[in-house]
Amino acid sequence: MAYVARRRMPEDPVSKLAVWARGVALFAIPVVLLAIIIARFGFLDITPSLATLGGALFLAVLGVLLAFASFVVIWREGHRGVGLSVTAVAIGIGILAYPSYLGIKAYRLPALNDVTTDPTDPPRFDAIARLRPRTANPLAYPGAPAAELQRKAYPDIEPVMISVTPEEAFDAAYAVMAKHKWRVVDARKPQPGRRDGLIEAVARTPIMGFPDDVVVRVRTDDDGARIDIRSASRYGSHDFGTNASRVRALAEEIDDMAGVVSSRKKKAAAKAAKPEPPPRGAHAPVRR
Repeated sequence: MAYVARRRMPEDPVSKLAVWARGVALFAIPVVLLAIIIARFGFLDITPSLATLGGALFLAVLGVLLAFASFVVIWREGHRGVGLSVTAVAIGIGILAYPSYLGIKAYRLPALNDVTTDPTDPPRFDAIARLRPRTANPLAYPGAPAAELQRKAYPDIEPVMISVTPEEAFDAAYAVMAKHKWRVVDARKPQPGRRDGLIEAVARTPIMGFPDDVVVRVRTDDDGARIDIRSASRYGSHDFGTNASRVRALAEEIDDMAGVVSSRKKKAAAKAAKPEPPPRGAHAPVRR
């Protein structure tokens, strides 16, 4: 019995544009990670990390453009590689999503990089001033124009007035900042009538880990204590609302923590004032 050999139909070639699109998009991933590592661990100055991040974003955009070009070629010439192009688009969108979100925030929010609850007499950076490099933003508060922009954009940011002692307010602020694992640079407890309480710390932005400087000032008030907060970006002219969000959240957490600290101290004082019961087995003296 004779067998007839079947001729294999040649497969459609894979689109070279699709291959390049996926390759470029995949290469953007380690470049992004490298930029984050440089910024978070402080291996180099901020300029190399931003340049690396910019290169990664460029690769992501290029990968998406090559993917869309490959879709056209695949549709017209019947080439394979749709999966490669879809992968490139997915990776590109994933990398570009957060920067695009920041771009929208930059468009909607004012260009501020220093936010405080007291624009008239903002808390000062003392210890942190010695840590800031020359390339960082100026330490001096921007003044009335920035205060007006802040007032319009974030009218809810105001001093924290709490009915606890300045010492308790200081302990609450320190506890909150320690909970966030910020690097506390200096902490000076308040001495009523002599000096304000001051806590200076370095916070980090969520993804890139860029340093932002935070200072909390505690003053005596007629009804207890007044807490003022200042958060300033070390680099850049626009904070994308990060400092305002940090000040707002910190104020709320300190207010909550102050109640906890005050309650603990009252319980401890009440326990110390309470007389200890006589030891078990001890008998009262017999009157004669």
